[in-house]
Amino acid sequence: MAATVAQHRPHSKPLHVSDAPPDAASDLAERLDQALDAIARLARYPHPGRHAAWAERLRVNLPELRAFESSNPRADLGYLRPPRVAARSEARAHASPGASAGVPGAASASIAHPAPANPAQAESEGLAHAALTAVALARRRHDLHAFVSLAEDAAIEAAAADVERRRRAGEALPLAGMPVAIKDLMPVAGFVQTNGTDDAAASSAATDDALAVARLRRAGAIVIGTTNLHELAYGITSDNPHFGRVVNPDHPAHTPGGSSGGSAAAVAAGIVRIAVGTDTAGSIRIPAACCGVVGFKPSFDAVPRDGAQALGASLDHIGPIAASVADASLAFAVLAGHVVRTAPPAPLAGLRVGVPRRHFLEPIADDVRLAVEAAIARMRDDGAHVVEVDIAGIESSAALQFVTLCSEATDLHWQRLLEKPGTLGADVRVRLEIGQFLPAIWYTRAQRGRAELDAAFAEAMKDVDVLVTPTLRIAAPRLGASAPVIDGREIPLHTALTSLTMPFNLTGMPALTLPCGLGENGAPIGVQVAARRGDDRRVLDVGARLEELIEPNRRRKP
Repeated sequence: MAATVAQHRPHSKPLHVSDAPPDAASDLAERLDQALDAIARLARYPHPGRHAAWAERLRVNLPELRAFESSNPRADLGYLRPPRVAARSEARAHASPGASAGVPGAASASIAHPAPANPAQAESEGLAHAALTAVALARRRHDLHAFVSLAEDAAIEAAAADVERRRRAGEALPLAGMPVAIKDLMPVAGFVQTNGTDDAAASSAATDDALAVARLRRAGAIVIGTTNLHELAYGITSDNPHFGRVVNPDHPAHTPGGSSGGSAAAVAAGIVRIAVGTDTAGSIRIPAACCGVVGFKPSFDAVPRDGAQALGASLDHIGPIAASVADASLAFAVLAGHVVRTAPPAPLAGLRVGVPRRHFLEPIADDVRLAVEAAIARMRDDGAHVVEVDIAGIESSAALQFVTLCSEATDLHWQRLLEKPGTLGADVRVRLEIGQFLPAIWYTRAQRGRAELDAAFAEAMKDVDVLVTPTLRIAAPRLGASAPVIDGREIPLHTALTSLTMPFNLTGMPALTLPCGLGENGAPIGVQVAARRGDDRRVLDVGARLEELIEPNRRRKP
């Protein structure tokens, strides 16, 4: 039975200054200030005089607030609790196009600096060479503000010596000598963890790695540095007030996206082929799409988040940003603790592709529509069966995301707000502050809404294997761009950049972005492939074939 579309019940319009006639505006403003002040006093927030900033930020999210106020999700579905899916991902690998038997320690053919075949060759060429070259390039490209910290040459040489020793001992190291970069949102041994913010307390280097980082090192990777990000990962521009605005390497007049902007920039600049990012509403896929590289958000908890700083605990994902889908696939296998596989991309004959036009392609910029439709046509020509599907209630996703993330992020960082709000950039501070004004019943209602949305996706995908959509509604926008006009409608910039990625955070489904062309403004366009929770390998295998179809003679950066 199809999931029921969320019923709507009438509510009064939220009280807001912009809704009032001019002669009543001052009175409404005063009452709004009093209401915000009363709630802040109830929460014992000790920093008064912030009413204007709070009201302005709430005004930005007024569409989400109005949509949420009228929602009434089904109660019989309970709350969404995505299970851990690592085992299921491997179990389903045989069903994916292009899958092969697992090969422990096997490396991807696309990796630019594969480990030499024998210890003697390793000794002559030096496993440190690729990492030292990457660090040197990162230092030359300091103008990108892609990195917060870089490894010293001596540390890289010591890491390479350890990798060589392990190779000689017979260990299978699929990433032997591979330089990687890590988003500065998790502990990396030898580096100070900043979370992209100014915190004098974070002055000593970590002694242990987050589990995801430890797995990369165990596979032989060499960490060359920690990458810049939107402060606390709470934003989509990577305009960091403490470490500089990340620059889009090939399109410097356009946003690099966020929050994992430094990781995407490091890959797009050819500094590394693999970088680690995190994704709460699209923070891997948005910067990957803006910078013209590949980004993969795995199923919820397919990659363990142990040790990483949370933002939205029920929405956060860790995954790779990479130079190719094959590189992302290899990185995912290592990060998730899976067997590494090698297989050429297989034709898509028999694959059932669902295209949800409502919401995902309406509204959409014309250049994005043309690029994504062309990618879908290539899949059809390759043998895929393309059908249109509809996801009931998808229009509620922005409201569900806003209430869930705003509540969880404020809770996680509440002590920071109380004790040292002055260490935060203005945009992140106010976003965290407004979380105190959302009622608890809104949060619980949002979790019911997520369960309803998850059921709607399941119903829509009963007869298809993957979904294909645009990644963003527009090509990467120019710096300082205001709300774009799409199909005659003015769309808030944050909506244009997040509304097509966030549904897959709400449901925990795997989603991949890869470049599929350039927009009229000369900036990259991304196409997104998603599937059911646990079908990570299917998404990656389909993405690898689609990448070939889009760019059959693609030259990868060295």
